[in-house]
Amino acid sequence: MFKLKRISSGPILLPKKDNSWEAGAVFNCAAIYENGLVHMIYRASDIAPNGKVGPFISRLGYAVSKDGISFNRMREPVLSNDVPQERRGAEDPRVVKIDDTYYMMYTGFTGEDFRICIASSRNLIDWKRHGVVLDEKNKDASLFPEKINGRYVMFHRREPDIWIAYSDDLKNWTGHKMIMSPVEGSAWEDKKIGIAGPPIKTEEGWFLIYHGVSTANNAYSLGAALLYLKDPSKVLARQSEPVLEAELEWEKEGAVPNVVFSCGQAEIGEKILVYYCGADTVIGVAEVNKDEIKFD
Repeated sequence: MFKLKRISSGPILLPKKDNSWEAGAVFNCAAIYENGLVHMIYRASDIAPNGKVGPFISRLGYAVSKDGISFNRMREPVLSNDVPQERRGAEDPRVVKIDDTYYMMYTGFTGEDFRICIASSRNLIDWKRHGVVLDEKNKDASLFPEKINGRYVMFHRREPDIWIAYSDDLKNWTGHKMIMSPVEGSAWEDKKIGIAGPPIKTEEGWFLIYHGVSTANNAYSLGAALLYLKDPSKVLARQSEPVLEAELEWEKEGAVPNVVFSCGQAEIGEKILVYYCGADTVIGVAEVNKDEIKFD
């Protein structure tokens, strides 16, 4: 078994009280390493969400870093609540690069309803929306970073399970199949599960970090699984213990207590930097070397 190791004992990104759209919380973020820089697309809210459907609005901001720890961020959001499906905002982005285009899947929230949406970009700052992906209540979605057998592949969640689907054009999705479920009797993933960041290609298979939720206290932890390269609907291995749990004060106390939740990671050589939110309020980072990833 292996664990993620925190790089910093404190958050690396905090709300900015003097910037209204990100004054309440900064959390669930996408990340990607390109041209010697870590690029982050992070979710921010004007007031803390407090785990409820309240008056907060989510927007997506952009930040960049040379070392993966100290980030500079843009003053204005890169995606705001200016279309009907996103009236209450864009949430939980996950970014991949396929050929020369970045694709971002995220949740569009109206206030009463939520859908998986997709946008594309050439520079990670200017995004073109392509609308709703699946006409159903659904979230926790990401593309794979490459086509498999000539088709786009997506993970999504039909609660409480992780599902896979395929497309030729990023518009019509077929072959929906449930691939992972909560584990009955588990102390940390018995209620529901969903992916964290996009899967990472390794020699052994697709390495997937995912989140699990506990029925006992609704805590969110991160787990890990390994999927077959040629057919990622096949799970080769799944670690029984979490790779990261809420342990530090800022992970256990905040807008939503006892939460570590990730939407992305930066792959830098043999090192993987996993970005995660603490208590739906701030952002932290942990790491693992690829040679440390071992399954039972």
